[in-house]
Amino acid sequence: MTGTETLEKRQQHKWSQNGAVCSDTSGGVEDAFDSTYREKEGPKPPRIIVWRNVIMMSLLHLGAVYGVFLIPSASFLTLLWSVLCFLVSALGITAGAHRLWSHRTYKASLPLRIFLSFANSMAFENDIFEWARDHRVHHKYSETDADPHNARRGFFFAHIGWLLVRKHPDVIEKGGKLDLSDLLSDKVVMLQRRYYKLSVLLMCFFVPMFVPWHFWGESLWVAYFIPALLRYALVLNASWLVNSAAHMWGNRPYDKNINPRENRFVTFSAIGEGFHNYHHTFPYDYATSEFGCKFNLTTCFIDFMCLLGLAKDRKRVSREVVLSRTQRTGDGSHRSG
Repeated sequence: MTGTETLEKRQQHKWSQNGAVCSDTSGGVEDAFDSTYREKEGPKPPRIIVWRNVIMMSLLHLGAVYGVFLIPSASFLTLLWSVLCFLVSALGITAGAHRLWSHRTYKASLPLRIFLSFANSMAFENDIFEWARDHRVHHKYSETDADPHNARRGFFFAHIGWLLVRKHPDVIEKGGKLDLSDLLSDKVVMLQRRYYKLSVLLMCFFVPMFVPWHFWGESLWVAYFIPALLRYALVLNASWLVNSAAHMWGNRPYDKNINPRENRFVTFSAIGEGFHNYHHTFPYDYATSEFGCKFNLTTCFIDFMCLLGLAKDRKRVSREVVLSRTQRTGDGSHRSG
């Protein structure tokens, strides 16, 4: 073990004791990379296209393109409402399914968990339980056959293709072996899972459409295609860019041995999730970045929830650990501040 590795281990142990940050496995959540996994030899299983998903995704994106042409006819309040719906649904993924339930990087009160569960339904990217399970598999077996959206299979597959075909058998096998007891014991997660389809109809489509029509007289046609369909498609693609673009383009200041990158465009579009090399190096950090709120709206939201007393126990990586890691495994592009 090198001197920098020793420093990193000591700092992790020190900070885990005083509560500022946990150890490198996020307190038992199975999101630490498993270097012992080996892909099976021989030919890969055939890709089985899920035509229902192909048709639905095609119709969604055609509707979203049509929604773009309707923007000039929408009122200012409708456009503002669409942006708000985008932010709320994005937070349901970033602050909710990702940082809270997948990695347990902070603790949320019951009211906040309920809000995030509704926001997650507005995002319509699978229920919290399934999203968190697949995301833990993604971290544990990143860029292998057991990774649901393995970026080594190309941009299209990592971005949307993985949703259009049956999962690789290794994804199903490894996902079934994870310890998901924390999710199973969370009543908010299980309630959302039980009534997920109903909550999606309400939050993803009805509420975004109903509010502009009822409160300021927007036409149902415009209210459906812009705040509902176009907004939904934008949220999906912003999330998918984390799986695709942020695994292919950008620098790797924290660990040059892994694919995830720091990508500024993804950071902007996914409200803070583009610091991806940092996140895969330190998945237990609630900010997913060493820069805190800088360019990171999700981190700002979590900090504000803590200020209101609705969240607590944010896990953070010490500066000493970050610097020692960049010196040991970074690509030399690290710039602090």
